Amino acid sequence: MTIDEYLKSRRAMVEAALERELPPANTPPAVIHEAMRYAVLGGGKRIRPILAIAAAEACGAKIEPLLKAFSSLELIHTYSLVHDDLPALDNDDLRRGRKTTHVVFGEAMGILTGDALLTEAFSWLAAPVEGVDASRQLRAIAEVARAVDSTGMIGGQVADLEATIGGARTPRPHGADDVSALLFIHRNKTGKLLTASVLLGGILAGADDDELATLRRYGEATGLAFQIVDDLLDIEESAATLGKTAGKDVEQGKLTYPALMGAEAARAEAGRLLGEAVANADMIKGPLNYLAAIARFICDRRS
Repeated sequence: MTIDEYLKSRRAMVEAALERELPPANTPPAVIHEAMRYAVLGGGKRIRPILAIAAAEACGAKIEPLLKAFSSLELIHTYSLVHDDLPALDNDDLRRGRKTTHVVFGEAMGILTGDALLTEAFSWLAAPVEGVDASRQLRAIAEVARAVDSTGMIGGQVADLEATIGGARTPRPHGADDVSALLFIHRNKTGKLLTASVLLGGILAGADDDELATLRRYGEATGLAFQIVDDLLDIEESAATLGKTAGKDVEQGKLTYPALMGAEAARAEAGRLLGEAVANADMIKGPLNYLAAIARFICDRRS
């Protein structure tokens, strides 16, 4: 199976789980459930749940009983996008090629939609999983929670706001002192949830501590490479290709790899991280291992 075929088949698994597990649109109060489904089911690569699936498969697990837990990652990711797009943060009106949730449903409902998706995600993670004991499931839930708390994804978002001209939203020159801030932002705002996705797959699959350490290294390298590629795409691709507004990082004076070191150096760093990810992926000796191929896809993508 090619990587494109693999991604298509696993994306279909995730899409089916999301469609099945999300509350129906007519569940009272209907507007919040309509908004949740609009936000989640409006496209996307589903990279985070697919990474969880790939990690679990590489460790020899059967996927079907784990799909609800893995699909929760897409709810968390979508919640973060819905909130990022709000006027108080990135103030964007385009996401996944269509109007953002708050533009369609209103700002208040956009806030509540993000809140509801995050809560729903942990409900899915806490649901009993066939063949997984409670202590291992608790470990998995804690891993995901730490990735998105105030020292993880939220902390990265806060640092991103603080680094954007002190929140002033106008371009400024960046200095060498910004490198450590940039690493903090990328590792936390983007990298930790991607790493937690891989670890969720490994933990629920029964991976041992050595395998989990390998998966963590893979996830950290892949997560940072993912965001560097995002930085590059923001300056190299159009809104039509990206499905979101292009060029906003430059417009808002954000800390990015291209802004600090130039596009070629940023591309070289993504390549170095890809090599690290592939080396660790190849250490997992399960029967079906697409982790290295996914890392290559992440670094080669154009959207």
